[in-house]
Amino acid sequence: MTDSKGGAARAGGLDSAAVKTAYRRSAGVYDAAFGLVSAGGRRRAVALANRLPGERVLEVGVGTGLALPHYAAGKTVVGVDLSREMLLRAWERVARERLSHVLGLFEMDAQQTAFAESSFDLAVAMFTASVVPDAKALFAEMTRVVRPGGYLIFVNHFLAEGGPRLWVERAMAPAGRVLGWHPDFARADLVDPAVAQPEVVEACPPFGLFTLLAYRRPDAT
Repeated sequence: MTDSKGGAARAGGLDSAAVKTAYRRSAGVYDAAFGLVSAGGRRRAVALANRLPGERVLEVGVGTGLALPHYAAGKTVVGVDLSREMLLRAWERVARERLSHVLGLFEMDAQQTAFAESSFDLAVAMFTASVVPDAKALFAEMTRVVRPGGYLIFVNHFLAEGGPRLWVERAMAPAGRVLGWHPDFARADLVDPAVAQPEVVEACPPFGLFTLLAYRRPDAT
């Protein structure tokens, strides 16, 4: 199976068209429906980005821009998203809150951006890895655009390793196209452990449902 860009997609999962459709439907209610439950993970990811060295930040899957107000002075942020409807709301937030540190928001495929190699010091993907058709391609692209020694930061829901939650997530997997994300998304779907190991692993609220991961840019993917 391939996505609309010709890349590999997860069996039974999402392609780019499905992602766009899901977020076109939800753009108007996204902040109210998902903003609160995702707030803890977003704030922790941005807090880590603020502590790490480097000024240039790429936020992948910027959505409606919920995280943009929380970057520290001295950070400059560029955001990308596949959904035009979500980006319009992000631009409204930037204008409303006068976020001068946001240098640009672009409609781009996160798996294949238009940025040059080593364009950024940090790349942050919050609740994005389980949305794209090929998360390993996302990881590789973030690696490409981050300078050597820079960091890749992720916050995401990952498949439980056992217990009732694992059964529920497996059962929900066929609904991925409607939900707009993969309930059965595992950490190994993001990057082969032989390629990279996270330097930071942190459970995030609520109830550890999300996990914060930070990887120093690997030499190769």
